[in-house]
Amino acid sequence: MKYNHIRKPGRIGVFAVAHAKYWEQFDGLRDRLMEYHGDLCEKIRANGTEVVDFGMVDSNTIAYDLIPQINAANVDIMFCNMVTYATSSVFAPILREVNAPMVLVALQPLAALDYTQANTRMQLENDNICSVPEFTGVAIRMGKKVQDVIIGRLYGDEQADRELAEWCSVADALHALKGARMGLMGHVLESMYDMHADPTAVSAAFGLHVPLLEPDSLLELRRQVTEEEIAKKAEEIKQKFDMPDPVSDPITVKLTDADLREAACSAVALEHFVEKNKLTGLAYYYEGLEDSELRTAVTSLILGNSMLIGDGFPMYGEFDIKTCIAMLIMDRLGIGGSFAELHPFDFKNNCILIGHDGPHHIQIAEGKPVVRSLLKYHGKPGHGASIEFKLKEGPITMLGITQDGNGRFKFVIGEGESQHGPIPPTGNTNTCAVFQPSTPEFIKRWVMAGPTHHYALGIGHHADTIKKIADILGIEAVIIR
Repeated sequence: MKYNHIRKPGRIGVFAVAHAKYWEQFDGLRDRLMEYHGDLCEKIRANGTEVVDFGMVDSNTIAYDLIPQINAANVDIMFCNMVTYATSSVFAPILREVNAPMVLVALQPLAALDYTQANTRMQLENDNICSVPEFTGVAIRMGKKVQDVIIGRLYGDEQADRELAEWCSVADALHALKGARMGLMGHVLESMYDMHADPTAVSAAFGLHVPLLEPDSLLELRRQVTEEEIAKKAEEIKQKFDMPDPVSDPITVKLTDADLREAACSAVALEHFVEKNKLTGLAYYYEGLEDSELRTAVTSLILGNSMLIGDGFPMYGEFDIKTCIAMLIMDRLGIGGSFAELHPFDFKNNCILIGHDGPHHIQIAEGKPVVRSLLKYHGKPGHGASIEFKLKEGPITMLGITQDGNGRFKFVIGEGESQHGPIPPTGNTNTCAVFQPSTPEFIKRWVMAGPTHHYALGIGHHADTIKKIADILGIEAVIIR
């Protein structure tokens, strides 16, 4: 199946800087430095990121000449490779005229000079840090920002490699937001004031478009689904999910053939809907009239949605496009992105259940995700197949995107742990989450930061990475610790 939402790598522009006077003084130095530059570009490519190599900038004239090429390349992030000392005049024009966020990379080839053989040429080959303070100081004087400086060794430095990889993942997330089509279909679940967002404000803040879509268009595509497509999708569902007997919840039953068929049919229709509208993500909620074909269509999307989320297409089942964007960011960082809310505390074990009904990112499930038939969707109309799992055990990150009283967006970010333990067999996702300094104290700080009651949930600890994205977008971000 060909979708518009297939993950596309970010694009990082890289240029080396140096002092042209060195070339006439030290034969072969430029070639040697460009070998190091090539090795850095390969390190970046190894993270799956596209590299646009702008070569060597060793004069102010070259810097100005390069600016139109850089802007035309539409890069997500710029790396200035500090291969040796350079005057700030080769850097300042690019910093001023290029809108992409700038990261200085000062990775030294040698762990230390060989002092018994040391000479000026050796020093210049390892002078990566020398002009960094000149560059950062000039940036401040020009009112421009250097996002980060990566300092370390070019070879065999795991920390430096992690920092490069982090910025590659940031580039992937920024690239996903540029020109994304995050659809809205239906309306907000009645009375949820925190779910509303102005599509124009969303476009202004995140650089994406918000198509407004009709549930009837999905219904029309559903009517065109063939029996062969339904059977094929049903088999795919059986391969990806467990279908256990009910346990303690009387509104759950083993997945019925009827619910499987409806879910498979809607999943196929949804795939066609995504492709037809060239969507990157979709936030939706709709009820339809009781016993109508449209209600059947819009309340049987959970399985298909979850499969799409696992493929990198965020689906949010209660219309909040803010959380859908948070899910997209997490997915492109490679950490998942389910949506969740706060469920009951377990005060005995200093944890809290976090999860939600509806679609979820099945790639971050602990074990094989479960699908159950629900006799009713609590708080909503309809019934049918629903997803149940907990997140992989270990570190987790929460990202809530909210708005302040002036309508400005804000990231609320937290980190915790998904711990081993049972979850309620209710056909909904739930994770036993533990936070520091204690779970109740963390949750108090979280809610006092003014998030929406929904947020995106991913694996690993990535609060600092997500804050980098917020900083680049010019959005306030607070990390709850």
